[in-house]
Amino acid sequence: MRYFIIILFTNLVMVASGQNLEGTWQLTEEKPCIEQQMKQSETEKELLPSFGSSSSAVAKIIRFDRKGKGEESIFTAGRKKGTDKESFRYQVSGDELQFLDKKSGIITERFVIDELTSVSLRFHKAGRDCEMRSFRRIE
Repeated sequence: MRYFIIILFTNLVMVASGQNLEGTWQLTEEKPCIEQQMKQSETEKELLPSFGSSSSAVAKIIRFDRKGKGEESIFTAGRKKGTDKESFRYQVSGDELQFLDKKSGIITERFVIDELTSVSLRFHKAGRDCEMRSFRRIE
């Protein structure tokens, strides 16, 4: 019985450590409300595959550290450093991710965490279920 309890707690610790927010995440998909509300015409559906991707690849990266601080930046292909770096403070309360004002600590933005695994993160803005952002953990 004692070994069973030890194994149970060990598994819980492994699962909990695999599902933390800390680390570096790359935005893989972002759907604003207006995009989901718009209906595509038949012409748009036919023309969409013919549009090529942009010539410069851009990646949006967000980092969360253990101390409740984070940084959001944009990386362009061929460059080592990100641009438009924006630092922020955050806290997680239950299934809610809260961005805080740097000086006062007042909540400035609230997001509901829909999915948090060791490799993926998905959340939407509180009160706007139609918006969605998906991230993948990078190393």
